[in-house]
Amino acid sequence: MRLAIFSPLPPVRSGIAAYTAELLTALAPRHAIDVFVGSADELRAAAVPDGAAVRSAHDFVWARRRTPYDLVVYQLGNATCHDYMWPYLVRWPGLVVLHERHLQHSRARRLLQLRRPDDYTAELFFSHPDAPPGAERIGLAGYDGPLVYLWPMDGVAVRSARAVAVHDAALAGTLRERHPGVPIHAIPMGVADPGGADASPIRARHGFGPETVVVAAFGGVTPEKRVEPLMRAFAVARAYAPDARLLLVGGQAAHFDAAAHARALGIDRLVTMTGYVPDGELPAYLAAADVIACLRWPTGGETSAAWLRALAAGRATVITDLAAHAQLPALDPRSWTVPGAGVGPCQDPMAVAIDLLDETHSLTLALKRLVRDASLRNALGMAARRWWTERHTLAHMAAAYEAVLVDAAARPDPDVRLPAHLRPDGREHLRRLLGEMGVPDPLAAVVPRADAETEA
Repeated sequence: MRLAIFSPLPPVRSGIAAYTAELLTALAPRHAIDVFVGSADELRAAAVPDGAAVRSAHDFVWARRRTPYDLVVYQLGNATCHDYMWPYLVRWPGLVVLHERHLQHSRARRLLQLRRPDDYTAELFFSHPDAPPGAERIGLAGYDGPLVYLWPMDGVAVRSARAVAVHDAALAGTLRERHPGVPIHAIPMGVADPGGADASPIRARHGFGPETVVVAAFGGVTPEKRVEPLMRAFAVARAYAPDARLLLVGGQAAHFDAAAHARALGIDRLVTMTGYVPDGELPAYLAAADVIACLRWPTGGETSAAWLRALAAGRATVITDLAAHAQLPALDPRSWTVPGAGVGPCQDPMAVAIDLLDETHSLTLALKRLVRDASLRNALGMAARRWWTERHTLAHMAAAYEAVLVDAAARPDPDVRLPAHLRPDGREHLRRLLGEMGVPDPLAAVVPRADAETEA
């Protein structure tokens, strides 16, 4: 199959960029793939396997006219590195792989940055016709906190697609209810095997001794990753393992001062913040950790690749008890049992799950035991590795992708009436530009063409 894939690629610092790079290794042997990127850095530095090529998104229109693609795939997330995709995904429908349901932060930011408040309002109510009158004022005022999670703004991306794929069965069910008639597929996310990475250089670099118990968190250091509750719990748990250390691996968010929280708790000398770490070093950092906290709230329905990498590395993990985790054999630290285990078959516990309504207390209980109980850490780590082996390898994900690609390629473009600003063919914009220069309209006698771009 000849595929066009729109996605960021490394060196863009994005989890989806790393995800796509791994996915290409699995798909390229069976497909001819052009990856369309949005930045010059990606064109210069992105590395792809044989069978794939990296091209500028600006080349897509003429490339598809010369040699049509069987399917266009959009790897879409809630970040600025996906902004360039929107004009294409509404004009050339394909398979939208939605990495999180919540898109309002990035889509609203982009439209308002371009001074298009009416277009933002139109897209908000297209996605959420049941939103109360005036809901748009929250976004227009620049507020991007938890309240806007009520309106994910996923409607344009989902309803303009031939098919949608997500990495969470619970999210797939939610989208089917919200958007009846749109084919929604659940694909298990897969990650590469980190292998037997050597942890000793990383532990030596950060001054961790052989007996040091390292509690780590990976990804952006943000409030949503529950870094502050993690620090509070660690401040108590360290009394049970005086040599314990907290390791935060990832870029620092400008709006969150993690170092100040550590100082306020008196644990600043016990907290190591690495900043951004190259992808190539992540396996060694995973191996250097004894316990990995993969917490999240609020959630946009994303699947944590960092957590899956921790499972693949055989680490003991602590997760938030979200809807997506409801069926996992995870321990409740208040009882150290798996809820519901007596009702039906239960596999060995492979994580510790934290109740959001009892977050700090439950998290403290979890760390108090995990920092001093090496046997429990080892048991959780072995079960985690088995869970990854049975469900979340790259081979599992690639096999599921194959069926979805065939299904989406066979489907027609959807019959949906999008907001007016997503339907123009670009000629009005050209006329305005030429009019400002006093140039007569050269398109007056031109027959409309199907390949003009939208103004998304």
